[in-house]
Amino acid sequence: MKIGLFFGSFNPVHIGHLIIANYMANYTNLQQVWLVVSPHNPLKEKSDLINMYDRLEMAKLATEDAINIRVSDVELKLPQPSYTIDTLAYLHEKYPEHEFSLIMGSDNLTSIKKWKNYELILRDYHIHIYPRPGFEIQEFKDHPSITSTETPLMELSATFIRKAVKEGKNVHYFVHDKVLKFIDSKNLYR
Repeated sequence: MKIGLFFGSFNPVHIGHLIIANYMANYTNLQQVWLVVSPHNPLKEKSDLINMYDRLEMAKLATEDAINIRVSDVELKLPQPSYTIDTLAYLHEKYPEHEFSLIMGSDNLTSIKKWKNYELILRDYHIHIYPRPGFEIQEFKDHPSITSTETPLMELSATFIRKAVKEGKNVHYFVHDKVLKFIDSKNLYR
């Protein structure tokens, strides 16, 4: 099975993430998309992250009715910090019957040279790119491992959601109803 791995902190998972995952699962050659909840991206600040198990639970709540979108906790079980190449090697060994691809925003592609063993990722895995505002694909535009998609452009961010929740603003429709209930029940981001 062709599986797209959509890595993220999902802090919290929001409608933008779900639209991207749904697009990739239904409008590309991928048969399934796994949201891979990352404990901490080594290239980002950790200060705003809530508990990784709460982020995992929100991702599960948001996708429990999805047909071809799953949630993976694989990075929560691997040594930290988690590096994409190590996760890919682990998944390849555990699920040799699957063909794994990456799903990432054009913003992440512009910084891929900072990733551990990025050359191996580009050599051994296919990458589906979704557009991000202000980040055009230049350097890897014609790379054989890169496929640019026409995923709807999402300007919604988890940072926006966290700030809105902290300020007591209504985030209905920005996050799945079950995620919003979870955020309220645990008093997250306040």
